[in-house]
Amino acid sequence: MVQKYQSPVRVYKHPFELIMAAYERRFPTCPLIPMFVDSDTVSEFKSEDGAIHVIERRCKLDIDAPRLLKKIAGVDYVYFVQKNSLNSRDRTLHIEAHNETFSNRVIIHEHCCYTVHPENEDWTCFEQSASLDIKSFFGFESTVEKIAMKQYTSNIKKGKEIIEYYLRQLEEEGITFVPRWTPPSLGPSSETSSSKSQASSSAVLVPDAAALKEGLSGEGLSSPGTASEPVVGTPDDKLDADYIKRYLGDLTPLQESCLIRLRQWLQETHKGKIPKDEHILRFLRARDFNIDKAREIMCQSLTWRKQHQVDYILDTWTPPQVLQDYYAGGWHHHDKDGRPLYVIRLGQMDTKGLVRALGEEALLRYVLSINEEGLRRCEENTKVFGRPISSWTCLVDLEGLNMRHLWRPGVKALLRIIEVVEANYPETLGRLLILRAPRVFPVLWTLVSPFIDDNTRRKFLIYAGNDYQGPGGLLDYIDKEIIPDFLSGECMCDVPEGGLVPKSLYRTAEELENEDLKLWTETIYQSASVFKGAPHEILIQIVDAASVITWDFDVCKGDIVFNIYHSKRSPQPPKKDSLGAHSITSPGGNNVQLIDKVWQLGRDYSMVESPLICKEGESVQGSHVTRWPGFYILQWKFHSMPACAATNLPRVDDVLASLQVSSHKCKVMYYTEVIGSEDFRGSMTSLESSHSGFSQLSAATTSSSQSHSSSMISRGGHETAVGSGAGTVPGSPSAPEPLGMAGQTMCWDWPPVNCRYQPPKRVRLTNLGCLLCPWFCPCLEPEMACPGEAALTFQWSQVQ
Repeated sequence: MVQKYQSPVRVYKHPFELIMAAYERRFPTCPLIPMFVDSDTVSEFKSEDGAIHVIERRCKLDIDAPRLLKKIAGVDYVYFVQKNSLNSRDRTLHIEAHNETFSNRVIIHEHCCYTVHPENEDWTCFEQSASLDIKSFFGFESTVEKIAMKQYTSNIKKGKEIIEYYLRQLEEEGITFVPRWTPPSLGPSSETSSSKSQASSSAVLVPDAAALKEGLSGEGLSSPGTASEPVVGTPDDKLDADYIKRYLGDLTPLQESCLIRLRQWLQETHKGKIPKDEHILRFLRARDFNIDKAREIMCQSLTWRKQHQVDYILDTWTPPQVLQDYYAGGWHHHDKDGRPLYVIRLGQMDTKGLVRALGEEALLRYVLSINEEGLRRCEENTKVFGRPISSWTCLVDLEGLNMRHLWRPGVKALLRIIEVVEANYPETLGRLLILRAPRVFPVLWTLVSPFIDDNTRRKFLIYAGNDYQGPGGLLDYIDKEIIPDFLSGECMCDVPEGGLVPKSLYRTAEELENEDLKLWTETIYQSASVFKGAPHEILIQIVDAASVITWDFDVCKGDIVFNIYHSKRSPQPPKKDSLGAHSITSPGGNNVQLIDKVWQLGRDYSMVESPLICKEGESVQGSHVTRWPGFYILQWKFHSMPACAATNLPRVDDVLASLQVSSHKCKVMYYTEVIGSEDFRGSMTSLESSHSGFSQLSAATTSSSQSHSSSMISRGGHETAVGSGAGTVPGSPSAPEPLGMAGQTMCWDWPPVNCRYQPPKRVRLTNLGCLLCPWFCPCLEPEMACPGEAALTFQWSQVQ
């Protein structure tokens, strides 16, 4: 695998000529680079006017590698060839280096470039890129790669001090200014013009960013001076090293390279809004700076943000009054590290009432708006405190939490919200302080912890009772002056106190569903389901030839093939596919087929564009200039994977997949528009692609959360000893508080007083399944039944 490295733009606040004078002092050897033993000049060329100076050196390196490896390789030193092309007229220096030793086994290329700052001619910019490709090395390929990585990154880190060392040396010698090159005469000769042309052509663009190993060239070691403003005058597609340090934090050279390469990839391939650098960095950190993994989850998140119009949620959505009155959470100053502080009094919150009154969709929107507000506050605090702040602190007060908070729909909503936030807001939680955790907290933790990333879980600090008031408690993280009053602090907190949501505000499932549909129809995008054997098709009638059909669609689930056909006659009125062959309905979108089965391609209709295969998560935009009037059909068709070529027998995985209808379903969101040729500008600016509405999550997300929830709750594989559906009593009491807990054994006064099924007695309940449940008494209302819908075995014993 080819390793690549790309540096940010490093800015020196010194003139180009002075930097060149300092750089030349690194040869023939540099005491600050112990591995750089010596260098010999192989060839040198100077133009007659002195503007062009090309020098090629053979550099000798003593690599810090195990002696055994050197003995096996049969070498003590490694040689590199470095070519420096200085153009004093254009004030540029291009450096190219490659390895001479083991060049048939290991291929190393490095390219560096010094140029004048585009907005300040007295400053100098530096960039470098490198690549390493180890084809074979006596079976030690992995070891050689690690050694090369270590050597290269250490040299990059030394870059700043090396240049500054020689600048100080020049200053001690009284050299603080080096004059610019001037032509020897006003009438340049033809030979001079020729040399200028050669220099221009030799100033090749920096090759692809690439990674490392064995920095040798001019600045396998250089860094910036200090530039306080971000990307001052540098091109928009490049990052300044000082901007990274000021606004993104201290990154290693390889982390900087990952950020720049992923950012460049987005600029080259992504047609929508490019995320901010802080957000790109969060995805990289969430995947330990693995570019491929970070790119995958980021593309999915960008599609999701576009689909649900999350970028505009703070401006376009107002939380319902119920949330403003009964959602016990809000922003409250900041912690000692400058992170925004969000306080939530979960124990005082009526989760069941909020879900019943609002539905999951409104709660999810509200949580998303909280996260978007958190991102905005992080940017503000970064400017206020003068250091990078990319996450916030959450303080959760569990005073009042009881088993009623484990109401099954509420738990499902919580798990769904956690899943969405984890996928789309990685590395935004800096610290989570859980205070006054009651005895029932382990039950909730058992439910939600499998859905939380390991890195996030390490940020949790849990305090039971009043432990948060002692050493290592709240005062270590929050200033005394801003501790909320309900935690015995001195600061009045504006967070609502929560409380029970009046049942008069509860709404039926039909009402919530109708609202979701209303929201869905407000978008200019339409949703469609695509099944195997049942494509989705739309009809566009063109009256004037040379019109332009434009489209913008997102593949939300599965892989599809996009086709465009033309027909002179109109298809039959569209029929919604009954999907009888699949024995399912299409709740998440429609499915319309227009092309009659008796039609023949080439006779009744023709293909006007080559088929386009689109993968899950892709966002596709395009246009087609029509040649004839008539009827055009846009088709999204299920993309079948090629059959296994190794054998005629089907694989077990293929058979199992064929039994699952969900594996044969795709989902797309699309928008189309017909534009007159005189109005078309060859772009997609006329498409309001940013107006995709906020609706339900894709079926993939929903099914994923359900399957996770189900598998986690039923992992014991047992059956419930006492059913919960034997009957109900209106106005029945809520579940009791546990009187004690030891491991997985809990004691309750059970059943509640006035239970009509059996006399009250105290029982000990041992849960052999998953720590879930006093929900076994039939006197409880149905929604109070086991949150896991099952799968628990209990042992009962009466306490004497």
